[in-house]
Amino acid sequence: MSTRITAGTVLVAAAVFAGTAAAASAPLALGPSTHEQLARYQGYYDGHKDGYVITDVSSKQQAQAWHVNYAPVLKGAKAAPPQYFVSGPAAAGQLAVFGSEPGEASYNPLWDELLVTWKAGVKPVLLVKDDQIKGLAKAGKLKISDPHIVLNAPITSVGSKPTVT
Repeated sequence: MSTRITAGTVLVAAAVFAGTAAAASAPLALGPSTHEQLARYQGYYDGHKDGYVITDVSSKQQAQAWHVNYAPVLKGAKAAPPQYFVSGPAAAGQLAVFGSEPGEASYNPLWDELLVTWKAGVKPVLLVKDDQIKGLAKAGKLKISDPHIVLNAPITSVGSKPTVT
């Protein structure tokens, strides 16, 4: 049995393919937009400050305290980069520290919340890089613990450049 391809068949296939490609590149209809104020925070990444918002968290207590959505399903998220928070004594001006940012292959808006605690007798220094934190932990100056909490906290600016407008 042989298959015969006609010019009409080719034209129909081309039209279907073109329609599919156009639909894939067309913007999605999201509905009307409004501008609302969300609390915007700052954190360090590689020595500079990035801006971020928190929209959801897998901890019910944090969701209530921060007035954000409680999303227990986030707890099962895999491959979230770390976001470090100092618990207890900290250097003046200490902020959260990100393990990635937009433009990096490992960036996504979900973060594995990690707690940093200085060891007794160690004077806290300003932590501004994830590699700095890992190095100080390896040197025995601080401890990193994982409370198994995941945040949905997109970075909205890198340094002084907005990533979301």
